Amino acid sequence: MQSDWTIQSRGDRCAVTGHEFQDGEYFYTLLFHDRDGFRRQDLCEEAWQQRNDNIAPFSFWRSKFEPPPPPAPEALAKGTAEDLLRRYMQENNNQHANARYILALMLERKRLLKQIEVKQTDEGRTLIYEHVKTGEVFVIPDPQLHLDQLENVQNEVAAQLG
Repeated sequence: MQSDWTIQSRGDRCAVTGHEFQDGEYFYTLLFHDRDGFRRQDLCEEAWQQRNDNIAPFSFWRSKFEPPPPPAPEALAKGTAEDLLRRYMQENNNQHANARYILALMLERKRLLKQIEVKQTDEGRTLIYEHVKTGEVFVIPDPQLHLDQLENVQNEVAAQLG
């Protein structure tokens, strides 16, 4: 399920009405889980109020729109925790499930990711994060790490970060 791990950026307009979001305007993000994975939909207040209440999203939240920052210049610096998390999510290798979880926690602690919700499903616990600056959604399954596993995972992440 490669699409389960895709990072989906915040939209700059309503998915239903096409209304372009303005700086400081509140909007709603709906996250749906279907057979193809997770799908994000950003709605303006009007579309939110007129939506079909019978179609329940996997998760939803209200945010204040902030225009994306200008793209950062390409740097040749060492990889960051965010870069490593993005790479591991693109690879979608179960071998990196523990590292993805630890990296998400690190980025949450640095206030780069904001935990939106924790969902409990039959498959286990899933953490839903939003990138504070870009509004991208990160869906991170909780691998249920045990204390005796933490040191190995931390060493793996530290080695990758150099």
